Amino acid sequence: MPLPTILSAGLIGRARRIWLLAVAAMATVLLGIVACAPPEPVRIGFLGGLSGRVADLGIGGRNGAILAVEMRNQQGGIHGRPIELIAEDDQQDAEVARQAVTRLLARKVELIVGPMTSAMAVAVLPQLNAAGIVLISPTATTNALTGLDDQFFRVVAPTATHVFRSAEYHFRRQGLRRVVLVYDLRNKAYSESWAGDFRKAFEALGGRIVGEVGFDASNALADLALAVLASEPDGVLIIANSVDTALLLQQIRRRDAGVRLATAEWAATEQLIELGGRAAEGVIVAQYVDRESRAPAYLAFSRAYRERFAHDPGFPGLTAFDATNVALDALTSRSAGQSVKQAILAHGDFAGAQLPIRFDAHGDTQRDTFLLVISDGQFKSLP
Repeated sequence: MPLPTILSAGLIGRARRIWLLAVAAMATVLLGIVACAPPEPVRIGFLGGLSGRVADLGIGGRNGAILAVEMRNQQGGIHGRPIELIAEDDQQDAEVARQAVTRLLARKVELIVGPMTSAMAVAVLPQLNAAGIVLISPTATTNALTGLDDQFFRVVAPTATHVFRSAEYHFRRQGLRRVVLVYDLRNKAYSESWAGDFRKAFEALGGRIVGEVGFDASNALADLALAVLASEPDGVLIIANSVDTALLLQQIRRRDAGVRLATAEWAATEQLIELGGRAAEGVIVAQYVDRESRAPAYLAFSRAYRERFAHDPGFPGLTAFDATNVALDALTSRSAGQSVKQAILAHGDFAGAQLPIRFDAHGDTQRDTFLLVISDGQFKSLP
């Protein structure tokens, strides 16, 4: 072989060896980078009304979810993977809520905690059923979602299982016989469900529902108060958010200082007292949290929530904290090939902040409801 050819082949061989060594070195570096990179986070969504008249409910729920995620990340996340919470505002609008769910699904969330109202749960559940993604609501109680084989779970009981307590208290303890129900049509899935169950229970006891008044954003509250009092009831029960309830209390009190007033669970946030002022005094309030609980887990949760957010959690923070921990426990215990729904149903009891949570085959559970009275600007338990 001629000398130039031999030299050329040698140079080519040497270049090839150098190139192979460079590729190997680069691969080693890349493997090191991959090995040092943080693991992919476990993403879960939160959906709730973070603006407008239901913002106290949504923000309280979001904060409860944030606290649960932060506490779990401090413990190492899920099998060493950090948890990322992605929050969306449904604005208490069905179309906005569906768009928010679309964005969450595009982010590949494992499940969604929320929404905080029944109307939004009914609006978005078809999307989640189609996608096979679990929806765990902290506060949606409509009977319309009871007993279905779907992707819906909730950590509170359907209205049919707890409204009787309110009806019995108002009939037997307060002596009410003629009651008007006034309810928000913007959350009909909840308000009409609650009103229907109360009507059945109250009339079964011997009372009468002498009026039912629905309202939406087009109604002036002053006119609404006149309509509510037109049938001269001895009691008025308001099924609405805290803002509208507080303002309606004021309008009713101006016209009738003696009529007994009460609310459903939806209104039972601290904002009801702040906005209602003196008009809220003496109002009987149903809610999902035992504010006098001495359970160690609840006291620890309340302390951590106040330290993190500088206000009391109320029922939205508590139920969202519980719902998020259900989600995280299920994701932690899920076995290979098991869906999130299957993992939840197979788990058994979940540890809630106040009581254990167990779901039936349809994702429903039981939870006590508590009756309180607003006295001296505070929620106080009734015997």
